[in-house]
Amino acid sequence: MAILTFDKVTVQYPIYNSRSMSLRNQLVRISTGGRIESEAGHIQVVTALSDVSFALQDGDAVGLIGHNGAGKSTLLRTMAGVYYPISGKVVRQGRVATVLELGAGMDPELSGYENIIRMGILMGLSMTEIRGKTQDIESFTQLGDFLQLPVRTYSSGMATRLMFAVATSTQPDILLVDEVFGTGDAEFQVKAKERMEALIKSVGIFVFASHSHDLIRQYCNRFFRLEHGLLAEIASTDI
Repeated sequence: MAILTFDKVTVQYPIYNSRSMSLRNQLVRISTGGRIESEAGHIQVVTALSDVSFALQDGDAVGLIGHNGAGKSTLLRTMAGVYYPISGKVVRQGRVATVLELGAGMDPELSGYENIIRMGILMGLSMTEIRGKTQDIESFTQLGDFLQLPVRTYSSGMATRLMFAVATSTQPDILLVDEVFGTGDAEFQVKAKERMEALIKSVGIFVFASHSHDLIRQYCNRFFRLEHGLLAEIASTDI
């Protein structure tokens, strides 16, 4: 059974050497959507998530909405265990997979095959699991012999195919997704949409951050709004 709960979780970032730089302070506010809570010497602290609480279980498909920098990506990364809160408690039960930054861990000097191994290891897969998924990744990308070449020789579309295929190759209990349906060319978008929809149906908990309210309504049955690090659950009619 998949479980994901937050109990009064707060996440903060330190910003160094910006005490007297008013323009930089303003850019920090815009880009993070958080609040500059305090100053100590040349260190300022931005609160990206503030006292966030919720409980998710099998069958929950959550849509995250909010302006750029509202805290959606921070929330997803905290759910995944990439970021740790300064206070509060996160409980997760079940295997977590993320489609956050496509290509995280990709090395352009390595071949496609070598990057499949590299990214798979970073996702927590064993070599046996990676070998078992390689044929599916090959088929989905349709890159053929290009998988033997360094990724730096790929077009952006080819790299996207490889990144997405690896990122969606696991069968998790909890799936966390940050805006992926618009990647790649038209043909790839159709394949990506079909692959993602099949993956969504197979997981226990699905969390999806998107600016597309239509996609949020289509895939989700619960809805969270983030604003300046504060989270509130809303009805679909409030989107």
